[in-house]
Order: sequence, then C-alpha cells, then structure tokens
Amino acid sequence: MKRSLTFSLFFIVLAVLLILLGNPFYIVKEGTQAVITRFGEPVSGAITATGIHMKLPFVEDVNRFETRLLEWDGDPNQIPTKDKRFIWIDTTARWQITDPLKYLQTVGNEVGAQARLDNILDSSTRDVITEQPLIEIIRSSNRELAVSVISASGAEESQLIKLQKIKSGRNALTREILARSKEITPIYGVELVDLRIKRVIYIDQVLEKIYDRMISERKRAAEQFRSEGEGRRAEIEGRTEKDLNTIRSEAFRKAQELKGHADAAATRIYAQAHGQDPSFYRFLRTLETYETTVDSKSTLVLTTDGDYFRYLKELSAE
Repeated sequence: MKRSLTFSLFFIVLAVLLILLGNPFYIVKEGTQAVITRFGEPVSGAITATGIHMKLPFVEDVNRFETRLLEWDGDPNQIPTKDKRFIWIDTTARWQITDPLKYLQTVGNEVGAQARLDNILDSSTRDVITEQPLIEIIRSSNRELAVSVISASGAEESQLIKLQKIKSGRNALTREILARSKEITPIYGVELVDLRIKRVIYIDQVLEKIYDRMISERKRAAEQFRSEGEGRRAEIEGRTEKDLNTIRSEAFRKAQELKGHADAAATRIYAQAHGQDPSFYRFLRTLETYETTVDSKSTLVLTTDGDYFRYLKELSAE
C-alpha cells in the first residue's frame, strides 16, 4: 500500500513537472495581442486581454503581435511626373495590426508585412505621382509669396507676389496615395494610419530647370519692382516740377509786382524832386554824366555853345 502510494505521488510530480516544462501559461502584456496556434494552425482568434492565460503545453504556441503603431520607412524611388520630369520620392508611413489572425495567415510576421507595404505603397505612390505635373508635387497651397521692398519714403514694406496656381498640391496627393493604399492593406490584417512624403529630391536635369524657373520668377518680380519704382519716381518728379514751377511763377509775379511798385515810387519821387527845382536836376544829371564819361585819360573836344560845356564855362567864370 505504501509502495503504491509512493509510485502514485511520483507519477503526479512527474506529470506536473512535464506540464510545467511545457510552459502552459503565457502572458499578454500591455500593447500586445496574441494568437494561439496548434501545430502551426490557428486555434483561436486574437487574444487582447492583458494578463496570464493558459495553453496546451508542447502542442500549442503563442504568436504575439503589437497593437501599437508601427513604422514603415520606404526607400527613395525615382518616378517620372506627368510633364516627364524625373524626381526621387521618399515616403514614410505608420500602420497598425488590426486583425492578428489574418495577419498571421497572410504575412506571418513584421518582416513579411514590411515587404507587402513596400509593394503597396511604392505602387500607389508611383501611380499618383505619374498622373500629376511637377508643380503639384512640390507645392502645397496657392499662397502668395511675401517679399520686403523699400518704398519711396525709405520705409520697408511687404508686398505679395502671385505664383502659378495649383489644383491639388502635395498634401492632397499624399491623402490620395494613403486612400489608394488603405483599400489594399486590410486583406493582410493591417491598417494604414498615416503617410507622409518626407522629401522630394530632384535629379540634375530637373534641378537646372527649377533653378531657371526660380531665376525667371525673381527677374520677373525684380522687373515689376523696377517698373513700379520708375512710375513712382516719375510721379514724384512730375509733382516736384509742378510745385517748383508754381513757386517760380509766384515768385516772379511777386518780384514784378514789387519792381513795379518800386519804379512807380521812384518815378513819383523823381517827378516831385524835378518839379521843385528843375535847374538843380539838370545840374545834378550833368555832374553824373561827367562822372561816367570823363576820367584822367579822356580828352574832350566841346563847343562853347553846348549844354555839356555850359556848366564848366560858368564854373571857370566864377
């Protein structure tokens, strides 16, 4: 009896050890989910409840998957645009496992999922980019370009320059790529959450054309500023010339008016003086004539009957 009990305890302990060695317990952590497979075949749906769970030892395996967002970062692809310009497009995306069972059956693991996403996203990106001209890819809005200019008064002012308009823009194209890709990814048990174009890299030929366009736009803006400046200068010069002519005309009028008043006053004074003593006036004018016509080098030949000599003769007589 005692020997039989010992054997029974031995087999019980052995069975417990075997069960424990088979690891019948597993833990689902926060941010993960699990699918149980028996000999490689799924036997349950997604187990998302966190905590300790049980499985059959030796015959069942636990396949764990992330519930958090995962990163996809593709390689740059050279893609031609609608206007036949080749560019490198570098994209990145975020995705999530939404159906672990389907995910396990179709792609198996993250490596397989990344490979599938490479094909889907690269294909969608190429399809969308080849349908659009280059300007739709490099610009996101129809905003006007703000530039600073110096006004005629010397103050710095801001002016807006309108650029070539776009229909969609990079943001809209990004949403289109995401929408096309999201139609395919559910068959693999994953969902695309977001996609972004990290950068657009131009090949050398495209870079030259872009630089030429930038130079052309800057020259056009410069010509516009020059034209506006010339118009402003002509306006200022015209207004200045008009004001100057007005000032000159008014000054000339006032000068002529003052000169007329002065001449009238002088004439009136002379007339009054001449009326008081005409002989003295004649004498004074004769002396002024002597002063302006006779000097130390002058020789005069005069008749004794002339008025010019009369005062000299009278002076000699005295």
